Amino acid sequence: MASVSDCRLTAGSPLTSPFERRPWLWWLALTGLWALSTGADRLWLALDQRLPAWDQADYLNSAVDHGRALGLLAGGGWPGWAGLLDLSPKIPPLASLVNGTVMAITGQAPDQASWALALWHGLLLLVVACWGRQLQGRRFALLAAALVAIAPALASLRVDYTLDLPVSAASVLALWLLGRWQAPGAGRWPQAIAAALAVTAAILVKQSALLVLVPPCLWAAGHGLVQRGRRLQVLLALGLVLVLVLPWLHHNWITTLGGTERAVVESGAAEGDPSGLGLASLLWYPRLWPSQLGLLSVGVGLGGLALAAWRYRRRLPSLLRQPLRELPPGWPWLLGCGLSGWLFTSLSPNKDPRYIAPVLPLLVLMLSWGWRELGIWLQPRLGRPTAAGLLGLGLLGAAGSTVQQQAHAIEWSAGSPAAEVMASLRQQLGKRPAVVMLVANTEDLNEHTLTSFGRLEGASVLARRLGQRRQDHGAVLAQSQWLLLATGDQGTRRPEARRLSRQVRSDGRFQVVQRWPWSQGRQLELWQRRPQAGPPQRFDAQFLALSRGLERGVAGLPPLFAAIGPQHQLDPHFRYQRRVARWARLRLSRRPDDRDALWSLALLDVLRNRPAAAAQWFSRLEQAEPGNPWPGAYRSVVLLADWRACAAGRGLKTPSAPPSVTPSAAAIRQALRDLSRGLCGQPQALLQLRQSLPAAISAVKAETR
Repeated sequence: MASVSDCRLTAGSPLTSPFERRPWLWWLALTGLWALSTGADRLWLALDQRLPAWDQADYLNSAVDHGRALGLLAGGGWPGWAGLLDLSPKIPPLASLVNGTVMAITGQAPDQASWALALWHGLLLLVVACWGRQLQGRRFALLAAALVAIAPALASLRVDYTLDLPVSAASVLALWLLGRWQAPGAGRWPQAIAAALAVTAAILVKQSALLVLVPPCLWAAGHGLVQRGRRLQVLLALGLVLVLVLPWLHHNWITTLGGTERAVVESGAAEGDPSGLGLASLLWYPRLWPSQLGLLSVGVGLGGLALAAWRYRRRLPSLLRQPLRELPPGWPWLLGCGLSGWLFTSLSPNKDPRYIAPVLPLLVLMLSWGWRELGIWLQPRLGRPTAAGLLGLGLLGAAGSTVQQQAHAIEWSAGSPAAEVMASLRQQLGKRPAVVMLVANTEDLNEHTLTSFGRLEGASVLARRLGQRRQDHGAVLAQSQWLLLATGDQGTRRPEARRLSRQVRSDGRFQVVQRWPWSQGRQLELWQRRPQAGPPQRFDAQFLALSRGLERGVAGLPPLFAAIGPQHQLDPHFRYQRRVARWARLRLSRRPDDRDALWSLALLDVLRNRPAAAAQWFSRLEQAEPGNPWPGAYRSVVLLADWRACAAGRGLKTPSAPPSVTPSAAAIRQALRDLSRGLCGQPQALLQLRQSLPAAISAVKAETR
């Protein structure tokens, strides 16, 4: 049987490499590769005039939020720990914290903010190079880094302000450090801590990192737990990850689940993507790899791997039977990570091409082996200089193909005057917060894009889109100060949105103040409420009525949900909440059991995602209304949301005397009691939940019809 050393694939003695003799030269070459690719990216950004679309602008706005919260960008300040966690309700905050910090140095405009992508790209190149150096030396590492730099999909992500490049860099870093720790002869404490921190960082960039991290982490942890010297390291590393991830997850788990369900399940179903591990799912991403990694890069890599298979054909049976023993050190880990990452990403119902991005650098490392094997095969036939020259020409050809694709993707016009519109509003409003209501919804004219320009220079002009439902039109007309309308196609097929535009134009309370030419002969019109029309209507009184409606139980929820969603579009600064809170606390200072004040403060803390504070208000309402079963039910719900199951179940035994305890209230309280007790460690309550939960669901449906 061949030994491990016999199976290693090398191209001459590593001592002959100038990068081995002079390590500083290797670092210089790697830095030069990053500088060259970054220079190409900056040129592309300077030529491309497109505006950030929905996702890109949303991530820009998140970075601004976090930069302001840290006090690094004008227009904000430290909101407290809970306020900081409020800024990342669906996506973890680490990338936004880093990107917001970069904005403080480079600027907030889209092209300036894209310097953060250069930072993430540098991290990716560094990790791939270090991983490649560990596998087969410095020359191989530079080859792998070069192939990563010229991969078309990764080159596109370097100029696309999303989280796919950050999560790729962070995930590859985590896999590399985890592989170093689990390797034979390793397992030192600094390696365990570094791997745990890297895994945490990847998860806190974007939770989709779990698709490529969970299988390798489980494998490494399983092997570590059976080894006495690593068992404690595994447990403490797991504890470190949980301690760092749980604060964000605990604060935002409900919105994270809801956002993930919409972004992954609903979006995938709407786009017709295959789900599960059927043949269509398994082949979905491999068919994209030639275009994502470059046809020439893939072709040369696979050709070299085929040559290697022929060269070692007699060892293939033993290699397939015992790859861990026959492959050179480090390669089984890389192959396992790549295979599991592809399989688990294929499980996702949403198969956007960029979601496979964290796996692409792993594939590049594998293809780099093929490139090197081809060089080994060419050297004795053509000589080392000629073989190296041919491989260099191959790299140049692959790079040229990527440059050509990127050049064809350049858009030479902005597409809409969104930047000019918001610049005009910023000039008129200064630092005063304001909201402009939008009807249109296109890639270059939407609420996220407009908001990103409305928040430049420390301003706080936000854009929101409302009016797709006729029942919202009255609130838009009553409460709006600024509206942005468009003529012609507005990117929405909903007739109600176009009907709202006609209503604004015919409503005497509004006047057009400025127009801008758009594409295809369309125009944008900025409308403002006339001074003589009076100030916009306030929501405060309606909010008090909605909060008191909660006394009726679930029957009060539909009108609340119908009103709160549109209101948060009309008032994204939540000024009504501050006014209501001041009023309610003043009332309580005069009358501690004031029902209007207690119900409004409880509802405010629910909307602010402050379950502990909301539970206290509901407890006071239980004392103020002892015959009402609903304050106790609401208290249980918010405590469950706060992961305090044992406290949630206390006091939920339904009284039988008060007539206000309807059958529906009793069924809901019983289900909450069983759920709380079950999560608190009483398994018999989970058995009872099988009967009480369906009854509670039926009661909710009956009450909300």
